[in-house]
Amino acid sequence: MKIPFEKLDKAFENRIRLQIMSVLAVNDRYDFNSLKELLNVTDGNLASHLKGLEKEEYISTIKSFVGRKPNTTYEATTKGKKAFKDHLNALEQLINQQKSN
Repeated sequence: MKIPFEKLDKAFENRIRLQIMSVLAVNDRYDFNSLKELLNVTDGNLASHLKGLEKEEYISTIKSFVGRKPNTTYEATTKGKKAFKDHLNALEQLINQQKSN
């Protein structure tokens, strides 16, 4: 049986990007500071990975103000949700194939 490596999405190879999409898959939106705290990463590291997911059009950015403070939130796009689901399905197929061997 063929191993579905080609179905794995390179955008999710990094642990932090995988975690970001996991959070956004189960939450409508999540703000930058909450993501940073949850994932225990630096501002720059998180911003870099968010930019990568945004470039793939897997997430969208919503900028607003809470009082006088700027607030940036993120949400998974329809394209991003599908790509993430497909990636998880490919991982599941890979795991199931390894179990049967």
